[in-house]
Amino acid sequence: MSDWAGIAWLVVLLVFNAFFVGAEFAVISARRSQIEPLAEKGSRPAKTALWAMEHATLMLATCQLGITICSLLILNVSEPAIHHLLAGPLGLTGWGEAAVDVIAFVIALLLVSYLHVVFGEMVPKNLAFSLPDRAVLLLATPLVWTSKLFHPIIVTLNWIANHVVRLFRVEPKNEAASTFTLEEVVTIVNQSRIEGVLDDTAGTVAMAVEFTDKKAKDVAVPLSALVTLPETTTPDEIERAVAKHGFSRYVIVDGEGMPLGYVHLKDVLRESEGPDAAVANEPVKPKRIHQMVPVSETTDLEDALAIMRRSSRHLAQVRDSSGRTTAVLFLEDIIEELVGEVQDATRRLR
Repeated sequence: MSDWAGIAWLVVLLVFNAFFVGAEFAVISARRSQIEPLAEKGSRPAKTALWAMEHATLMLATCQLGITICSLLILNVSEPAIHHLLAGPLGLTGWGEAAVDVIAFVIALLLVSYLHVVFGEMVPKNLAFSLPDRAVLLLATPLVWTSKLFHPIIVTLNWIANHVVRLFRVEPKNEAASTFTLEEVVTIVNQSRIEGVLDDTAGTVAMAVEFTDKKAKDVAVPLSALVTLPETTTPDEIERAVAKHGFSRYVIVDGEGMPLGYVHLKDVLRESEGPDAAVANEPVKPKRIHQMVPVSETTDLEDALAIMRRSSRHLAQVRDSSGRTTAVLFLEDIIEELVGEVQDATRRLR
């Protein structure tokens, strides 16, 4: 092989090495949330990228094999060519043959190492880190085809690596982690606010993060703090309660003060309409009293919200470990944990 052919192979091998390095970091750094919508629209590169991300260990094995082969070939093919090209000019200096050989070897080794590290490693790595989503869409397809071409070798290497990992009592994973824990999300939100990337003046994002960590008892209103009405309450009494307190919903309690259900202002309006309209001073009919869904004090707030939504109820009974009702959870209060203060439409500002 001529010296200039060796230089040409150096360029080709650097390109291949850069490809494997860029593909390796792209598969790990790309976000599924950015790739999945494209795949759902029918993008073939996006579908291939998702497959590569779901088989990350195989893709990494392919990249490592490619990088290793390219690195060895660069050293064995390109270094002798550069060494020989430098030996001629250095021989004109009059130095001894041994000295020229050593100097040419050192210069060739430094030059090849520099080109390999900068253009074969650092540049593609930085590009893949900076544009991971675009990089994985561009590089995933040729990487997957390469893995299929050398499938027996790669599967064997990956199998050996996985069994070595298991010797350290660690279970290998095929897919790169693309989710965050609650603590990580809190850190991301706080850091983004400090750096001015996230504008959360209303605190909505922060409240949404904290919401998932709260229990029903943290938001529920104790029985002693409730505005309640007796089970014998009449439409007139409900209207007076609305005029006095401004709430649209009221908990109905029995003689011992335990919640039986709740009524809404619209139930009073319905009582006065239709052929079976009730007299204003007669007790509200039982069918107008809504039942409250039961939840435990330790129920996650987001789970309590889901239960209330499924049952189409705005209030829930909060019970302790012994089954005794200790508080009432209002849908309005849950929403306030997410979006801030919510005013009852019938409540007057005082």
